[in-house]
Amino acid sequence: MTTLWLRAWGDATAFLRRSTRRFGAADVAVLAAVGGIAFAVSRVAADFTGVLRPQVEIDLSPRALPGYALLSLSRGIAAYLLSLFFTLGYGYWAAKDRRAERILIPLLDVLQSVPVLGFMPGLVLALVALFPRSNAGLELAAIVMIFTGQAWNMTFSFYRSVRSVPADQLEVARTYRFSWTERFRWVELPASVIGLVWNSMMSMAGGWFFLMVSEAFVLGDKDFRLPGLGSYMSVAVARGDGPAMAWAVLAMTLMIVALDQLLWRPVVVWSQKFRQEDAGQAEAAESWFLEVLRRSRLLAAGGALVDRAGAALRRRSRPAVPAARVAAPGAAAQALAVALLVLLVAGLGAAAVQLVLLVRAVPGREWAMTVAAALATLGRVLASTALGTLWALPAGLAIGLSPRLSRLLQPVVQVVASFPAPMLFPAAIAVLAKLGVGLGAGSVVLMLLGTQWYILFNVVAGAMAVPADLREAARSYRIGGLALFRRLLFPSVLPYLVTGWVTAAGGAWNASIVSEYVTTQHRTLSTFGLGARVSAAAEHADFPLLAASVVVMSVVVVLFNRLVWRPVSDLAERRYAVAR
Repeated sequence: MTTLWLRAWGDATAFLRRSTRRFGAADVAVLAAVGGIAFAVSRVAADFTGVLRPQVEIDLSPRALPGYALLSLSRGIAAYLLSLFFTLGYGYWAAKDRRAERILIPLLDVLQSVPVLGFMPGLVLALVALFPRSNAGLELAAIVMIFTGQAWNMTFSFYRSVRSVPADQLEVARTYRFSWTERFRWVELPASVIGLVWNSMMSMAGGWFFLMVSEAFVLGDKDFRLPGLGSYMSVAVARGDGPAMAWAVLAMTLMIVALDQLLWRPVVVWSQKFRQEDAGQAEAAESWFLEVLRRSRLLAAGGALVDRAGAALRRRSRPAVPAARVAAPGAAAQALAVALLVLLVAGLGAAAVQLVLLVRAVPGREWAMTVAAALATLGRVLASTALGTLWALPAGLAIGLSPRLSRLLQPVVQVVASFPAPMLFPAAIAVLAKLGVGLGAGSVVLMLLGTQWYILFNVVAGAMAVPADLREAARSYRIGGLALFRRLLFPSVLPYLVTGWVTAAGGAWNASIVSEYVTTQHRTLSTFGLGARVSAAAEHADFPLLAASVVVMSVVVVLFNRLVWRPVSDLAERRYAVAR
């Protein structure tokens, strides 16, 4: 093995020397990016390991914003990486294990709908106690809270994509005796890439939605605050500092535009090679930054180094394996899945016991009020989902079917979707007040500001996945207008649209805590609803009422998903998936 690696290393380094004799502007850009990443990592590590400061004085001067933006971006990226690992593991497990699916999917329904304030108190206090002398506890708490705004729609998308892999592709994998890792790499993961990429962009937007809550949280008489854009905006809103709010909006916009151009647009263009179609030619999407990376000799040489070392390793590890030894890893994986499922059920059982002990002190009158509040919030959730669909469905089809519109509008949509909607709540509430709209109906609009993007991004992903040969066939037969929408476009995007509905509804439940209970300029506005009860209970450290509200919300969400969303999802997956 050592000789093999030395030979591969010698071949690769020789190639590296030949490829890097002449560096260009692209290589300079790559080196600058590497240096910037190294600086960012060192800056974040210094803050992460610094002395614990439960309350930080936020500097509202514009010169503090670059550092705050860097810290917030680092937390968002760390939460996204955690979400991606969670998505691939949890989603694949739920899609491939029918027994586990019966527990994992309802649990996912609950997790995506439980407001961040539902578990924030215990999470923050536990992590601060675990790291009593450093900022690590508060930093981890902020990352986990951002994670809860990112992971669920990615997991739903990946789960449904794996479930929708064409049967003929799976049959080919079985015929050629693919291992589960080969099947995952060459069949299932490619089928999920487009949906996963667009839901990743939506996940980052969902994480930014609760940035103010994640970086500046209050538990009773304790005020925990971390330096970042969320804390900056929270302090600016609390003080009514208009110029500081404007500076925060500008900094957030610049950060999101840079992230879109340097990360998401190149990834979207790269993902187009995973379109599933037999014929037809779609107009190619473009990314200026991806072209810069492709011209870099340094990256090409590094990629060649990795490819040659990997090829050498594969040649070394491809001996014929007896069938009995092939079956052994599968049996071990099944045993591991059963063990994990047992541990999960046991953990849920222990948590349920603790929850019962916590909520038994809640009087019956409070339970009745909580149920009534849940029904009021359910009405607002459905209204915001319906309103979002009215515009997001046609807009998503237009963007997804036109590479030109996608190139022009993706940065705009990414900026608007990623902007933390609670930063706009003061202005939105002022406009609603002038129109004579109270917070009861106005909270639907506030929910819509954040949750409509789940629908839009999923529809865009579905439209981009429509095979070009089917669109060409429709043009050949002169099928257009409403007939084209009814016969091809709507059936094609319906599986993606259902994912958008489910995640948008879950996001609306989560957003109810900031839409039904709004604090601005030392004033608190609230309306009757479950989100308002959760926020008030967290603010007053009423943990029994907080737990009771979360229990009621979980029951309502699971029942609605079982009775409504699941049948619609099964219908879309069974009858309308293009790959079927």
